[in-house]
Amino acid sequence: MTNKSTSFSVYGAGSWGTALALQLARNDISVQLWGHRPDRLEQYKNARENTDYLPGVAFPDTLTCHSSIESLVAHSDYQLIVVPSHGFRQLLEQLKPLLTSEHKVLWATKGLELSSGKLLHELVEEVLPQVKEYGLVSGPTFAKEVAEGLPTAMTVAATDEQLGEAVAKAFQSENYRVYTSTDVIGVELGGAVKNVLAIAAGIADGLGFGANARTAIITRGLAEILRLGNAMGAQSETLMGLAGIGDLILTCTDNQSRNRQLGLALGAGKTLEQAIKDIGQAVEGAKTSQSINLLAERAGVEMPICSAVQQILYENLSPREAVKTLISRKPKPEF
Repeated sequence: MTNKSTSFSVYGAGSWGTALALQLARNDISVQLWGHRPDRLEQYKNARENTDYLPGVAFPDTLTCHSSIESLVAHSDYQLIVVPSHGFRQLLEQLKPLLTSEHKVLWATKGLELSSGKLLHELVEEVLPQVKEYGLVSGPTFAKEVAEGLPTAMTVAATDEQLGEAVAKAFQSENYRVYTSTDVIGVELGGAVKNVLAIAAGIADGLGFGANARTAIITRGLAEILRLGNAMGAQSETLMGLAGIGDLILTCTDNQSRNRQLGLALGAGKTLEQAIKDIGQAVEGAKTSQSINLLAERAGVEMPICSAVQQILYENLSPREAVKTLISRKPKPEF
């Protein structure tokens, strides 16, 4: 019989959800994986691998696929959500009547609620008041490398130190280093804003603007993250760590990043619709750019790079004109 206090339920059978499920299962932890498409899930169950996103990576015996949310809730005290941010509230609503105060809700989703600009922990508190312990996993990680067991480091941020330590212990292995934090807001902001900045870096590279422009975007983008984080009560140390600058560098510089891929396509002249269709998976930064600007306005914080990305995506600002406008801004002290 499965031990609910040490097993995990993972919601989201895309590349990231599957990779995290694989990492847990390789540590001899019983994991149930759920996806919103039962037909795809059945395919993965029979093939014993995620044939769509991580082909060739075999599922351990401890990883099983289930299309029933009720089964996953009953399976474990640890509920790990890895669905795109636009589906986050909907899944919480489905879980609401099934969860008790014994359940711990975790997520690896990076983004905000589009309509409200709310951080994901705010949605958890709003929709699941019965849940007392929650947290998230984040940091510089590509799903494919995690799935292949390559060396990786990430951060677990939780409301309760003991929860953070328990989740870190579940993921930790010879090739997988996990750090803990209690700064949920800082880790959330780092993971959300870096996706928007990766689109900006991709656009600059797609336009052929070179290493100087890319480095400027990363550095000044970090300044935008720090300004917003400071206004919202995040710790600067968090944003200067794995979940902040670490994730920012990874996502802005490596073509495994879907957000960077989107930027490259836009810089090369493709439309938003064309680019997203070609990528074939959720690109969180596209929607997050709108939410981040909502958040920045509320906090009274200037975020010109994130604002430029939002205008390129949704207000027909040309990528070349956006970069020109950013560069020609009035000189001022860096700090």
